[in-house]
Amino acid sequence: MKKALILALALLMLVSSVAFAAGSKEAAASGKKDYRIAVVPKLTSIAWFQRMEVGVKEYAKETGIDAFYTGPSEGDGALQAQAIEDLISQGVDAICVVPFSTSALEPVLKKAREAGIVVISHEASGMTNIDYDIEAFDNAEYGRHFMETLGKVTGGKGEYIFTVGSLTSESHNQWVDAAKELQKQKFPQMKQYGDKIETADNQSTSYNKVKEVLTANPNIAAIQGSAMPDVAGAALAVEELGLAGKVKIAGTSLVSVAGKYVKNGTIEMISFWDPALAGKAMVELAVRVLDGEKVGTGLDLGVPGYDKLTLNGKVFYGQAWIDVTKANVDDPAYAF
Repeated sequence: MKKALILALALLMLVSSVAFAAGSKEAAASGKKDYRIAVVPKLTSIAWFQRMEVGVKEYAKETGIDAFYTGPSEGDGALQAQAIEDLISQGVDAICVVPFSTSALEPVLKKAREAGIVVISHEASGMTNIDYDIEAFDNAEYGRHFMETLGKVTGGKGEYIFTVGSLTSESHNQWVDAAKELQKQKFPQMKQYGDKIETADNQSTSYNKVKEVLTANPNIAAIQGSAMPDVAGAALAVEELGLAGKVKIAGTSLVSVAGKYVKNGTIEMISFWDPALAGKAMVELAVRVLDGEKVGTGLDLGVPGYDKLTLNGKVFYGQAWIDVTKANVDDPAYAF
């Protein structure tokens, strides 16, 4: 009886082992992995990053990977750092982050990497404590193309102002700094008025601060906005002061936020990259790194605009920006 029982148990263990091995092979063949990957935007409460959340959820559904979206509802470097501290304590496999303040996040991202967590950033090409940064495009080129537009529509004359979400927002400052260099070289009769205006990625703040500047100096000819809500807030201020058409506006935004001002001509041009695709690209890059894949120039992440990446140091560059003017503002492809 004992021998029979031992034999039965041995057979049961053998069957279980075979079944487990088959299940493991099936899981590997399906491409599903047990990774937990967090995406932490600058803030969760604005349309830009809500669109990014759409991409993260789509990626999770399409791949079966546990990719999720979390972070503070307001733009605050300390709050974003705290959200990352929480993720470190949870032991996630990777953190994909769009820093509100790069300086505020360097220490906590260093801690994350020391804990073995892969770190992928976006809009933060100068960061140190990351595995890689992924950009939709070359930031200097993107900033210059706004000044090219403003220089043309103003006849290359007049004073202009810059808005940025934060004075520590790396990508925003790269855009406007490159724009200013181009202005000096190509439009010498133009001149920046005052300092960069900090808006905290808040449309009401942009409206109030731009209105204050325009009231003090009604001779402003152009506005270049960086944070997604900036140009919409600026456009409202321009309209209320009766300066629509006189003050030219261009900058980063979405059609859902600034489209009505593009349609009526108050805003000359908005540009953007699809945050949903950027979210997918960040997570897919994190997966490739976690898999131990060798990555470099020519990398194809299977995401439009991120299929022929160029690597410079730790920074991947795509070709993903879109310009919207009166001519294409009603294109349903941009209705997000």
